[in-house]
Amino acid sequence: MADSADVEQQAGEGGAEAATRAAGARAAGPHDAPERDPEGLVAVRALAIAAGNLVVQSGLTFDIRRGEVLVVMGPSGCGKSTLLRHLVGLERPLAGQVFYDGQDLHHGDVEALAALRRRFGVMFQAGALWSSMSLGENVMFPMRLFTRLGAAERRRRARFKLALVGLDGGFDLMPAQLSGGMRKRAALARALALEPELLYLDEPGSGLDPLNAARLDELVLNLRDHLGTAVVMVTHENASIMAVGDRALYLDPLAHTMTAYGAPRELLRNGPPEVRAFLQRGVVA
Repeated sequence: MADSADVEQQAGEGGAEAATRAAGARAAGPHDAPERDPEGLVAVRALAIAAGNLVVQSGLTFDIRRGEVLVVMGPSGCGKSTLLRHLVGLERPLAGQVFYDGQDLHHGDVEALAALRRRFGVMFQAGALWSSMSLGENVMFPMRLFTRLGAAERRRRARFKLALVGLDGGFDLMPAQLSGGMRKRAALARALALEPELLYLDEPGSGLDPLNAARLDELVLNLRDHLGTAVVMVTHENASIMAVGDRALYLDPLAHTMTAYGAPRELLRNGPPEVRAFLQRGVVA
């Protein structure tokens, strides 16, 4: 674990103040949960994150509300996917905390933390489907590991999840038989297997043509509107940001911290210059 001097030195130009805030928050104690917000599901406080030995972002403080779509945006290399890995507990932060429903995601009893993490689903950028399993088997796999459901009920739920993402009839298909868009939807069905209250999506539209990317955006909105699922979407695709984002968080690759946080259209009108320039790419006057 790096001390405050390490964080400040590695954060680079513009990152020293944010790193100091992060170190100060850590000094308050790893288990000091923030004041509870009835609408809040996740509270991120003064988070500093690294990729290897490089601190890519620090001083990150934001919330994820129940039933909202929060977009994490910024240029390639700014740390979006690194942030997601910290939010889901795959990597430990250099400083700061991630509180899920008031519980620190990185500190506590191992079994309690594992149960906490089963309350959210993750769709990785490449899909990460098991190539030796059919789509149905991929979706049933988390149920087999973490529930006491019988085989018939697992099959029923897997078919329902596949139908939910537009893959009804695809239970017996193998991942190698799928197009890129179908593979993304199958990965989303597996992320929904345990009926999570929060979904993390890493570049869901990456590599898709505009039509399939738009279909995936529509599916995200349906999950929010009809199931009340909160969604955190990591993306640099402007069409998706504007189509689905209730709020957006901008990670600046030069300042090494967040420089904007709010409704995407409001940020397009009144955000910092670099954020407006990012959101204006491809906009037709």
